[in-house]
Amino acid sequence: MDSLSQIVLGAAVGEVVLGKKAGNKAMLYGAIAGTIPDLDTFVGNFFDTITAIEMHRGFSHSIVFSIIFAPAFGWLISKIENNPEVSWKNWSWLMFWGLFTHPLLDAHTTWGTQLFWPFDIRLAYKNIFVIDPLYTLPFLVFLILAMRRKRTDPKRAKYNRLGIIISCIYLLLITPALKLYTYQEFEAALEDQQIDYQRMDTRPAPLNSILWSANVETEDEFLIGYYSIFDTQPISFYSVPKNYELAGDWNDNENLHRLIRISKGWYTLSQENEELYFNDLRFGKMDITDNDAPFVFSYKLHEEHGELVATESEKEIEDARELLPKLWKRILGN
Repeated sequence: MDSLSQIVLGAAVGEVVLGKKAGNKAMLYGAIAGTIPDLDTFVGNFFDTITAIEMHRGFSHSIVFSIIFAPAFGWLISKIENNPEVSWKNWSWLMFWGLFTHPLLDAHTTWGTQLFWPFDIRLAYKNIFVIDPLYTLPFLVFLILAMRRKRTDPKRAKYNRLGIIISCIYLLLITPALKLYTYQEFEAALEDQQIDYQRMDTRPAPLNSILWSANVETEDEFLIGYYSIFDTQPISFYSVPKNYELAGDWNDNENLHRLIRISKGWYTLSQENEELYFNDLRFGKMDITDNDAPFVFSYKLHEEHGELVATESEKEIEDARELLPKLWKRILGN
């Protein structure tokens, strides 16, 4: 999830663990704990693109990381705060839950997390977009109401608890129900259109849980479709050719296969100006209303010193002031 969501979650967890003893300091260190796992994006800058992608939401988003680093951070905070009411074990417990709930939340996104690192198991439930105001804003409002109260005020814990309950209902009940409902709608549309397919993957469109997208794999191509719960017209799919033959001599290259494993096989190859691109279909296109728009994650493949190298392609990103109205219009139905 985005940084704000993780900060809010971490702060709320900090309040649950130590709010009565440490007040807003518990929220502060909970918020810090909620951001620490995402430092892997900074570490990734020191590695090649493929390795950085493999590292993202890996070790730092695991149970192992939380267990190892929580005591170290807890000891450090105890030295900084020197609060006789709060021991280093208390701070360690707060940091553990702040670190651990971060990947639990990220597991609901499309990218997912390697919660059980070093085992190569990535949890990705794909029931919430990485930025979802309906999850974050109500949670944030209740957190602000809580932090404005004294640590001994019963309403402080009540507001914080309400924020957690409402966010959990949305994350764990409403969005999974919407995913199941829309998945069945996509299945019915494929059956009605007599489309034979091998597998299907669905996820919410940006910034909401009303509009959903589906990637459908057939033998020779992928089909992409969108469905809003406000739609009145049948679901339509457009095709994207796999173009796997474009790999040529790189077909058996290990770096290409690393990218394929990362994408879980949801990828196509494309060629522009004699350059070869690897497109990760899982995250959709920059503009969902334009079938010719570039994919969010696309990597240029080229050779350096006899080795296949991937670099993230530069995209001309359309102004958000133009993209957001298009998205909103599509959310409201076709």
